[in-house]
Amino acid sequence: MRILIADDHAVVRQGLKRILAEAFKRSVFGEATNSHEALERVWKEPWDVVILDLTMPGRSGLDVLKEIKRAKPKLPALILSIHPEDQFAVRLLKAGASGYMTKETAPEELVGAVKKAVAGGRYVSLALAEKLASLIVNDAQASPHESLSDREFLILRMIADGKTVGAIAGELSLSAKTVSTYRARLLEKMHMSNNSQLVHYAFQYQLVERRPLDMGSAPPPIETNAPRPAAEPPGHRRRP
Repeated sequence: MRILIADDHAVVRQGLKRILAEAFKRSVFGEATNSHEALERVWKEPWDVVILDLTMPGRSGLDVLKEIKRAKPKLPALILSIHPEDQFAVRLLKAGASGYMTKETAPEELVGAVKKAVAGGRYVSLALAEKLASLIVNDAQASPHESLSDREFLILRMIADGKTVGAIAGELSLSAKTVSTYRARLLEKMHMSNNSQLVHYAFQYQLVERRPLDMGSAPPPIETNAPRPAAEPPGHRRRP
């Protein structure tokens, strides 16, 4: 079996390799440290399964997953993430993922997920299966962000990460006007009026890894190399 592990943390990659090598004795492993490397290796080499970190340098894990499924529809891709599965799993499963696991997943669950994915199935944890069943039975109302398109959801996360419209436009190869349109659309769908509300929401629902600086906070003082003025002696008066 050929297994590609895409994660930007070397410790995580080595840990996954040890777990899987123990279960699949004759496996061959490949590694990718960012989204670009992951796609390059998928396009150029044959793999039986890809284990993909949701958050890596470069393009989002959701975009990478869609590229993988476009290039090789039958290639199983398992998503590994620090984010709670109830916030991301359904969106990624709809995009073609063969399973979604958090980085707290037990080793035996990881092995079981790989086996199921390679056999053509999809892995869903017991906790997520129960939650999905509960949503169907109770017809529960979905969280506001679940109504967003994949692009709107991505831009929500990037805004919450503290990125400007210009930075988002450059990273996604879009015009600033297009990004602003997406932003206006997602604000409308979520019944919000500004970025601060988006940031608070994303942090509350654990849609980003860290909380960025408050949008309205004053920036830290800028250090310069210019000499400071000498202190004036007591009693000294400045001339008008």
